[in-house]
Amino acid sequence: MQDKQRQILVTNALPYANGPLHIGHLVGYIQADIWVRFQKMLGNECHYVCADDTHGTPVMLRAQKEGITPETLIENMGKEHLADFTEFAVAFDNYHSTHSPENQELANTIYEALDKAGHINKRTIKQAYDPEKEMFLPDRFIRGECPKCGTADQYGDSCESCGATYSPTDLKNPVSAVSGATPIEKESEHYFFKLGDFENLLHEWTRAGHLQGEVTNKLDEWFEAGLQEWDISRDAPYFGFEIPNAPGKYFYVWLDAPMGYLASFKNLCDKTNLNFDEWCKAGSDKEMIHFIGKDIIYFHALFWPAVLQGSGFRTPSAVYANGFLTVNGQKMSKSRGTFIKARTYLNHLNPEYLRYYFSAKLGSGVDDIDLNLEDFTARVNSDLVGKVINIASRCSGFIKKRFDGQLSDSIHDTDLLAELVAANDSIKRAYDSREFSKAMREVMILADKVNQYIDEHKPWVIAKEENKDDELHAICSMGINCFRLLVLYLKPVLPVIAEKTEAFLNIEPLQWRDTETTLTNHKINKFKPLMTRIEKESIEAMIENSKEDLEATSNETVATGPLADNPIADEMTIDDFMKVDLRVAKIVKAGHVEGADKLLQLTLDLGGETRNVFAGIKSAYNPEDLEGKLTVMVANLAPRKMRFGLSEGMVLAAGDGKGIYILNPDEGAEPGMRIK
Repeated sequence: MQDKQRQILVTNALPYANGPLHIGHLVGYIQADIWVRFQKMLGNECHYVCADDTHGTPVMLRAQKEGITPETLIENMGKEHLADFTEFAVAFDNYHSTHSPENQELANTIYEALDKAGHINKRTIKQAYDPEKEMFLPDRFIRGECPKCGTADQYGDSCESCGATYSPTDLKNPVSAVSGATPIEKESEHYFFKLGDFENLLHEWTRAGHLQGEVTNKLDEWFEAGLQEWDISRDAPYFGFEIPNAPGKYFYVWLDAPMGYLASFKNLCDKTNLNFDEWCKAGSDKEMIHFIGKDIIYFHALFWPAVLQGSGFRTPSAVYANGFLTVNGQKMSKSRGTFIKARTYLNHLNPEYLRYYFSAKLGSGVDDIDLNLEDFTARVNSDLVGKVINIASRCSGFIKKRFDGQLSDSIHDTDLLAELVAANDSIKRAYDSREFSKAMREVMILADKVNQYIDEHKPWVIAKEENKDDELHAICSMGINCFRLLVLYLKPVLPVIAEKTEAFLNIEPLQWRDTETTLTNHKINKFKPLMTRIEKESIEAMIENSKEDLEATSNETVATGPLADNPIADEMTIDDFMKVDLRVAKIVKAGHVEGADKLLQLTLDLGGETRNVFAGIKSAYNPEDLEGKLTVMVANLAPRKMRFGLSEGMVLAAGDGKGIYILNPDEGAEPGMRIK
């Protein structure tokens, strides 16, 4: 039975017009795009909108620095952002700007409704003021010594060294980051949104299934601290919208930025036959879903629903937060070349590599994900090139050369095909619940089974035998049908590969319902390579192009020795560390790995249990010298399937770029002992 069609408005967090996109930003956009593409494949009405976030002091100051108007800056940056999104196949139905007539109209309408209902308060406050630039300074534009630990050159709201938060007036020896002048205190009348008026509503809304569980738990901390009034105004000079009937006062960027979701959708409505009020006013029966980063939960889960409720608009159906991106287990770093801009990535690598890798990591929670570049290369090459695309490559040539591109009129292995079709429901549920990693695992299990089927029937052998054309035809046609289903399941993640596949198979764009049909007695086109392997040289070039020479600042120490090139990773808790099970292991056998430049194959005795481990220590050790030695291994690391076999753990070793040294316990240690 056909599911009832859903009507969904989907938005993404707005990229700030102060700089280019980087691959960390792309986690949220790729996640949302995949979900939207999946909904559209199901036949649901889904509108996907976004916009550049264009207002605020940073935009104004950058435009001044570049000698252009803010309008010119945001126009240029908007074009750059959209070009990057387009090449990463993030397909918005409308991309707009918060500096637009639609957004100004909405900001005024919402503000006036809140003011009329008594949710706006005015009072005079003291603020830091730059006497040279004659402007009030946002917290982030004041630098000084931390009042708690004394670290120099810290922001006006928090210390990066000790993590303390404070008021800018608490900073020692403060200076303006704009002019270098010493700030003075100056009074100004500001406008505040009375968030506390909506405490009961927000208590109920945040517990009604609109948020991920861990987000709801986090919000309890803010409720316990009490919901404070929110300063929604800024003084001139400021790039933004002037508050109605308040000359020289501007809406704080965080007030009109979320309204950019509605403004972009209104812009789309004005260009189509969509009714804005039916979707966005209070009482709407449509869905409105926001995909955001976890750093802006506070605004989207408290301020935004309260502002909407107080002004006669509908509240979100759901707010889904994603975690941050690390690269090789660490924060992105300009000095290490892992702070990778979207454009730099695009200059070196296929964007669908990253879409797939993120998908293989993403779940429905707010956990951070790691882009391990070695794993990234291995997984893409193995899964996409080696498993999925390889199926079409192995079968298509025989179909084209021996059967003029015509598929057979029957299915060779109905049980295998039925298994692929039956996976529809679980893959569908995984996509819908944003458990993309689960969907990818299921697809790759199916791909393994299809490759196993081809390996068992060996069409390349049958092709050389006489009177076996019918069997060859049936096997290769079966492979093509299986490939079609795998690409269908991957289409939300790999839309470009899917489009090329549709051209190769000579079919209409794949929809989810197409799992119910097969291609029999159907003519296909000549197969062209759909994706090439990731080459190590491309990764290295991308990293090199991402490096920047950073001058040491006054609060940095220049590292020397091993730490210079290998900085200590981010702190973890004792609970994190206790998850790692380190054991003494005896190397009972060691050998070379055919076809591997860096690996040795080790058989490790854990005291009654043996493990097979591939270790990248070939450059430092002869296999025969290792046998009988004790070492340390990570015993609870999930097994990893490699081209050479299954690796069931990890041997610990140290390296400085000049040599590799395995950890060797003292005499008396025995296999199986846990490291404490």
